[in-house]
Amino acid sequence: MDSLKLIALDETDLAVISACLQDAVFKTGDTAFLARDRIFTLEANRFVWEEGSDKKSFERRRSLIAFKQVQAVKSRGIDLKADDTVHSLLAVTFSAGEEAPAGAIELLLSGGGGIRLEVDCVEVQFADIGGGWETKFKPRHPVGV
Repeated sequence: MDSLKLIALDETDLAVISACLQDAVFKTGDTAFLARDRIFTLEANRFVWEEGSDKKSFERRRSLIAFKQVQAVKSRGIDLKADDTVHSLLAVTFSAGEEAPAGAIELLLSGGGGIRLEVDCVEVQFADIGGGWETKFKPRHPVGV
């Protein structure tokens, strides 16, 4: 599989990136907010869902996601001093603000945590930055809990 490189400029584009990042894992220390540049970055090991799920082994890839036009970053359920804590990303969503195209991008994490980015508009770059590696573990989400 070729490496992915995607850009999101609206909510529909962001939904595609969200699908690619479902079940990505990252450490708290793999995030950074460059306030002066108004960029929030996240490096994650994403599960390669596009390869199909009917196999005996699966793949993860190292990816970099850059959220631009970020005014502020807020988090809940995350100890920002615990750099080695691993988080699992469930979805990336956008909520429009009072003045379009501004709003908030929410990174929803397993366990109820999250990262909220107040943005002027949706401008997100996503790219795989390394080769893939095999994993035998496919993420699963119990239903009806």
